[in-house]
Amino acid sequence: MTKAGLVSMLSKSMNIPKQDAKVIVNTIFNSISDALAKGEKVELRGFGSFRMKERSARTGRNPRTGEEVHVPKKWIPHFKAGKTLREAINDKE
Repeated sequence: MTKAGLVSMLSKSMNIPKQDAKVIVNTIFNSISDALAKGEKVELRGFGSFRMKERSARTGRNPRTGEEVHVPKKWIPHFKAGKTLREAINDKE
């Protein structure tokens, strides 16, 4: 599903204009992004939680030349599915 698909589904299910649904979806995504940027954990009960993980600095290799390259440490977003979501996915099999 794409962001546009999510907007379309929200618009139909709530019987609101697509522009209003787009504002709602963007507000939710921006709120999650802003919270993660501040280092906060975002927890959506039943769905899952988002948090930031630190990836350590390391030495990598350029695949074309084989030359060693320093890769600095960085922060990456991490999602962990909630129990309800895991159960819903696993019941589909």
